[in-house]
Amino acid sequence: MKWILLLIAGLFEVGFATCLGKAKEASGTIATYWYGGFLVCLAISMFLLVKATEELPIGTAYAVWTGIGAIGTVLVGIVLFKEPADFWRLFFISTLIASIIGLKVVSHS
Repeated sequence: MKWILLLIAGLFEVGFATCLGKAKEASGTIATYWYGGFLVCLAISMFLLVKATEELPIGTAYAVWTGIGAIGTVLVGIVLFKEPADFWRLFFISTLIASIIGLKVVSHS
């Protein structure tokens, strides 16, 4: 169950990064809404990270949480913000995914 909470926390990390990117593109009231979404996603992400670390080692949980956030944010950047998707970016994202899976496999929780 704690791994599922950690996965969801990582997805909310992607959410708060996405909200920041959208707020940067917006202005006025719309930007304010995006910043509000940022704060909501940030709070949920942190809360779920804290809950996950009640059973998971902090080093493993934090590495997985930031990895999910990094991978998701790069993918959102490629799809939503039209960032480049060259070979090396995708290669290193793949190594991050392999590292997260490896941490899960060797974790004793």
